Amino acid sequence: KPEPYPIDVLPDGFKQAVLDVQAITQAPLAMVGTCALGALSLAAQGLYDVARNYQLSSPISIYSLVVAESGERKTSVDGHFTKPIREFEASQAEFMKPVMAKYRSAYQTWEAQKQGVLVAIKDAGRRGKETVELPKKMDAIELEQPKKPKVPNLIYGDATSEALTYGLAKDWPSAGVVSSEAGAIFGSHSMTGDAVTRNLAALNQLWEAGILKINRRTSESYTVSGARLTVGLQVQLPVLVGFMAKQGELARGSGFLARFLICEPESTQGTRAYKEPHEQLAGLNVFHTRLTQLLTKPLVFNESGDGIETTMLKFKPEAKQAWIEAYNEIENELKPHGELETIRDVASKAADNIARVSALFHIYRDDESLLIGLDDVKAAISLICWHLDESNRLLKKLSYHPSINMATKLDAWLINECNKNGCKKISTRQAQQYSPLRTKDGLRQAVDELIELERVALIPEGKQKWIVVNPKLLNGV
Repeated sequence: KPEPYPIDVLPDGFKQAVLDVQAITQAPLAMVGTCALGALSLAAQGLYDVARNYQLSSPISIYSLVVAESGERKTSVDGHFTKPIREFEASQAEFMKPVMAKYRSAYQTWEAQKQGVLVAIKDAGRRGKETVELPKKMDAIELEQPKKPKVPNLIYGDATSEALTYGLAKDWPSAGVVSSEAGAIFGSHSMTGDAVTRNLAALNQLWEAGILKINRRTSESYTVSGARLTVGLQVQLPVLVGFMAKQGELARGSGFLARFLICEPESTQGTRAYKEPHEQLAGLNVFHTRLTQLLTKPLVFNESGDGIETTMLKFKPEAKQAWIEAYNEIENELKPHGELETIRDVASKAADNIARVSALFHIYRDDESLLIGLDDVKAAISLICWHLDESNRLLKKLSYHPSINMATKLDAWLINECNKNGCKKISTRQAQQYSPLRTKDGLRQAVDELIELERVALIPEGKQKWIVVNPKLLNGV
């Protein structure tokens, strides 16, 4: 079972907002806390970065993944925390209406001028006339293309990867993929076939605020640079199992899942007797006020006007020492037989996430200092270590799931074949040809796992190798 969510390490005002929403929704506390952190990340990520040393810095954005059953009130929880973000987005869209109308008019005029010159060039070509001046005129028109005003587009739900990257490049360079029903994301077309590799790589790059160049054959190419992205996904276990069965090796190998703060809280369904909510929710109101303050601070754009220039946060000396100690303790557990050996991919990102969450806690306190204190680092360490335990627990659980674990699939196939044919052994050649595992390496790894579990033995006979099933697993053989 999961360890209790470390609610007491959260900053006081932040903690009270989490408790308010938990009281309203009676949703699992870990879900509520994780959603709150994601909303704070989305509101603050465009303003600050965090430096771990002179050479290493990162955004303060977080990726989170909450695994929860249907009916856990995921949408309601998200709604309480993202309310000020959606209100800010709507108010800015209204405020920018006259500006956008002026832009559209200017763009249409520019487009008409461009088309007019193109028609003139074609006409001159047909008539065999000299067209030297017309291309020069076209060059001048191209340089006068009106620039689209930036209008905050902050929350994407089930948008495609292409829609997300285009929005970050052209609309607003700070956004969040927030979905309380992430099945539409994990099961989408962009997470299948050849597209999944490209899209996981894009999300990995955006976690680092890296540069993405999107080249198109039939429409405008573009570059995402200096953008910030928060991801907050809530998904049901069967959906995640299906995704992992198809793309789990890639998701783990590419480091995609390693970037997420993962949790699978115990359900509260069946214990949620009706409770009259408080008329005033002081903690949640303060949370909304703080997010609004962050959202209304103007972003500083880079020279191109498309990316963000952020303010750098650093650690106070004692806070840096605490971060270093946590880094070393986590690293030590990555060794063989260490507690984190099976989730090295996740643990390798933990120190980075500690720095990010430390910065978020520091920012929430409304401290004008650019130096993160010891208390915020300690709180972040406790929270990230809890998420590491959750990752370890969930990923281990997924690794044993029949839909994912190849050894389990092979085991079931071997037993079925032996029972059906009244035998107790199957050649490795036959297994590679007809079992769910069609590669030599995959078959060998699965057989090794089953040997360790004493469910099969591998017996050589001449040039042939036979997988011998434990007789106790068979029907009367």
